[in-house]
Amino acid sequence: MPGALVFLVEDGAEVEIGEGVWLRTELEPVRIAAYAGARIIAGPETLLNGCHLSAKREVRLGRRVWVGLGSRVFDSDQHDFDETRLLQSEPVSIGDYTWIASDVTLMRGVTIGEHCIVGARSLVTSDLEPHTLAFGLPARPRGKVGDRSRAT
Repeated sequence: MPGALVFLVEDGAEVEIGEGVWLRTELEPVRIAAYAGARIIAGPETLLNGCHLSAKREVRLGRRVWVGLGSRVFDSDQHDFDETRLLQSEPVSIGDYTWIASDVTLMRGVTIGEHCIVGARSLVTSDLEPHTLAFGLPARPRGKVGDRSRAT
């Protein structure tokens, strides 16, 4: 489908797609934007399902991370707020075997530990410890998650 897979890679930027990554575009486009000097790393066996990754510094996804339909991962504020509050960028990291459900937004500076699940329509503004179930606006820990390395 034309426009279903969009890569924007500016000068000095790097995008690394690991072995066995599935860029699923049947329902929504996958958009990957790495701005000048930024890095995006999608670890092996990751599923990017109609989502958007945007890096002005770094977005790193571990092994077998699932990012659901309509979800967005931003490592920066995207724009200056005003002349006194300029754009800020901090790396985003998602640990191995983590599932980011549909319509989730991850904001700059967030680290999500391995084996986590973030529920649909959540806004993640702070770090999540490994094995955490989180959801809400903003997302908050709501329970524990076991080992997801065998999840299908």
